[in-house]
Amino acid sequence: MASSPPTFSSKDAVVCRNVGKTWSAGTSRAHEALRGIDLDVKPNEFVVFLGPSGCGKSTLLYLIAGLEEATGGSIWSFSDKVETPSPERSLIFQETSLFPWLTVWENVSFGLSIRGASRAERRAVAEEALQRVGLKAAMEKRPDELSGGMRQRVAVARALAMRPKVLLMDEPFAALDVQTRARMQDFLLDVWRDSGASVLFVTHHIDEAVALADRVVVFTARPGRIKTIVPVDLPRPRDLFSREAEALRIELTDLLRDEVDRAFAEQEGLASVA
Repeated sequence: MASSPPTFSSKDAVVCRNVGKTWSAGTSRAHEALRGIDLDVKPNEFVVFLGPSGCGKSTLLYLIAGLEEATGGSIWSFSDKVETPSPERSLIFQETSLFPWLTVWENVSFGLSIRGASRAERRAVAEEALQRVGLKAAMEKRPDELSGGMRQRVAVARALAMRPKVLLMDEPFAALDVQTRARMQDFLLDVWRDSGASVLFVTHHIDEAVALADRVVVFTARPGRIKTIVPVDLPRPRDLFSREAEALRIELTDLLRDEVDRAFAEQEGLASVA
């Protein structure tokens, strides 16, 4: 008997059903990154991926973005099957990847230039996006004239310029100092509320997950599977020193402990073989 088709709401921002990914499949270098991922993300939901290094968190973002092809299962976004990249799903990397020879507004509107938009349209959209991230005054500057935090805000503005429904963020604040990171988290929450987009955010930092998430998806060590999904019911703005926030940090730490140990053991085994 044929299996029943997967059920989900056509309004869901992202749906993953039994998604798997094996890199270099069919070769001697094959290794399984993800296995059996089932996940539903609602519109305007902020979901954080948390897990040990090498567990496939970033890989799942690339699959959802359409930049890589899953070797098992299927992914949908607002009822459309994900098979190629789409401007409705924007990916922000840890490195901002801004073009140093372009001005800030030209970087922000670069995607629109590929679409063939006029210079006037690109500038108007860039101005609006930069206004939303508080950098309208920096439109004519070059990336090397900005701080690290400002460059990340430009990267967010570039993503927003495409008016995505889903914003995928791969450890975007990892290279920032603690104080700048905290400010960028507050800034991101403001932008997220205004944009109406769903956010899928990869991090290794438990504090960052507590600060940002509606739900935290905890991954196992490789091959990455969903160990559990922890809802975060803390009101915003959040008091990260409250007893409730501390209890959540402890819960997430306990959930990750065994997975981090497994990941380290695997990496040590691979190193000894090499």
